[in-house]
Amino acid sequence: MIEQSIDVARAFIGEHQAVIGLVILGIMFVAFIFERFPAAVIALFGACTFLFLGILDSDGLLSVFSNPAPITIGAMFVLSGALLRTGTIDAIASTIVARATRRPKLAIVELMLGAFIASAFMNNTPVVLVMIPIIARLAEATNMSVKRLLIPLSYVCIMGGMMTLIGTSTNLIVDAVARDSGMEPFDIFEITPYAIMAALAGAGALAILGPLLLPEGKLPSLYRSNEGTDFLTELIVLEDSDAIGRPYGELAALRPSRLKVQSIKRDGSFIKTNLREEVAMAGDHVVISANMTELLSLRRTRQFEMGIAGRNGPSANAEALVEATIAPTHPSLGRRLADIPFLSRLRVRIIGITRHRQLPGPDLPNARMRAADRVLVTGSQDAIRRMYENPNLLGVGQTRTREFRRDRAPIAILALAAVVTLAALNIVSIAVAAILAMGIILATRCIDAEEAWGSIDGNVLILIFAMLAVGVGLERAGSVDLVVAQMVPFLENAPPWALIFVVYLLSVLMTEIITNNAVAVIVTPIVIGLAAQLGTDPRPLVIAVMFAASASFATPIGYQTNTLVYAAGNYRFTDFIKIGLPLTLIVGFTTCCTIAFLFAE
Repeated sequence: MIEQSIDVARAFIGEHQAVIGLVILGIMFVAFIFERFPAAVIALFGACTFLFLGILDSDGLLSVFSNPAPITIGAMFVLSGALLRTGTIDAIASTIVARATRRPKLAIVELMLGAFIASAFMNNTPVVLVMIPIIARLAEATNMSVKRLLIPLSYVCIMGGMMTLIGTSTNLIVDAVARDSGMEPFDIFEITPYAIMAALAGAGALAILGPLLLPEGKLPSLYRSNEGTDFLTELIVLEDSDAIGRPYGELAALRPSRLKVQSIKRDGSFIKTNLREEVAMAGDHVVISANMTELLSLRRTRQFEMGIAGRNGPSANAEALVEATIAPTHPSLGRRLADIPFLSRLRVRIIGITRHRQLPGPDLPNARMRAADRVLVTGSQDAIRRMYENPNLLGVGQTRTREFRRDRAPIAILALAAVVTLAALNIVSIAVAAILAMGIILATRCIDAEEAWGSIDGNVLILIFAMLAVGVGLERAGSVDLVVAQMVPFLENAPPWALIFVVYLLSVLMTEIITNNAVAVIVTPIVIGLAAQLGTDPRPLVIAVMFAASASFATPIGYQTNTLVYAAGNYRFTDFIKIGLPLTLIVGFTTCCTIAFLFAE
């Protein structure tokens, strides 16, 4: 009886599997819209449903893991992480922010242009993550509303990602699906002419409509970066330092914009004027304030020793590093840091201290301890272990902040440039170039292996693999052919330019309500099949899908960068609709006209 029921069910599924595939897809769309589960979970459920019903077999499921797109995307995540770890992006952005007080409007244009260019060659999601606190600093420096900058930042990074094949995961997925369907692979810069026109139209629309439609407001303190917290420390010029005899203004270690020289102690007196012109001398104590990342980066310099320690204390570059908060019961409250017994009892070094809304001082040894002060301490593993047992220190734990590895920045930049060059010249595929570059940056320690794997967005990769499996299931079920067959009668007499507009409109509407990567996987084989049935070139239609699946401006859920700034800026949903809807129409119309014009020649 049970076997008969199974046979009947199998026969029913086999006879109606094309419709069943569309039903599964429809359920997934509804789930994507309501967002009760993460997109990756919904996609995985869809793939498992195809597998459970027997529409997708194990060979079909495993075939998606041979697709080069997810591997390329993972490698590009690591390359992006290396650029962040080496301080490349931060250095460019900080230079622009430093100029903001002199020419604020030009600084904003430069920062947006820098984000645009960076997004063309690395994943735009980490670009936005890095830029959010920088934008907050820029808004403060220029006395502008940060809410007028965060949405444009996301839009600019989206348009930057459209410039090259590696700029966004969507482009790589569309290319991979198109190749699986028998199309010629896309070159890395093949879509650039269309993207340039789209970006010009988008930039013009933002410049005109932004002042009218973008909201006002400041960044909520909940979303402000801890990078804004300054620590006080001091650097001692070593006897054999190559800084001796050079003006402090010429030392690369002291140039970052988030590091400020407060004074120079020499022979018991403080020098507070013309600090950049002052020539470094052995034994100078340079009092500085810096954020956590810059503070940790200075630990690696051989020009200075950092912080204060007792007799036979460790160097600032000791093996263990922790943060600790001073408890209100600490017996040394009110005493100078240089006098606390802590330094004489343990082989530790205090390399920085910070206080809420106030910078301690006048220098590190003479800063008097207060309750809730945070100190950054380094030392041997044994000494740090004893700190955990101290009841007068709260929240003792390893810092999550990582120092920049600026000396390896040229390697990371050259690795990314090599990926672009090798792919552009068709010497090797993008996937091979990206994997080789990843091997180089790991071998040269531009980024540690643990941090490299942490920079890969697992949700994105699971979503892509699962949606590729759903795509295979739809194709094997005949759902794609069914959709194409239903569309052909309505479009068989349409001119090529009209097909481009229809495909773009369909894709962009779907992108605004579900994830862009899912749209790329689902729509691409449909438009390729449609082009085959109509006897037209599929390439312009696939390019239209590529752009429409990325150019998501009207909602905060259609693209990852929109979601990031939506949370960080505490926007309302309607804030995106007001500015994003007209921008979507303008960029879409320009893109479709450009595709139609260039393919008509």
